[in-house]
Amino acid sequence: MRFGLGEDRRSKYRNPRFASFLAQADPRSRNSDAYDARLRARRVVQRGLVALAVLAGAWVVVESAKALTMF
Repeated sequence: MRFGLGEDRRSKYRNPRFASFLAQADPRSRNSDAYDARLRARRVVQRGLVALAVLAGAWVVVESAKALTMF
């Protein structure tokens, strides 16, 4: 028995009625706004860490160049 597949077996899309049933049968209510907010926050943190790593790398290069010019 294939759950969730469309009535047309050649279809690659899932049956939307099955997805609706799963959403209604789930006892936990999901707050999609909170989930989206977490995804946005995670993306901001990741971009911040990448920017910090780039700045740290640039600082190392500048300090190395300064140290080499002293000799």
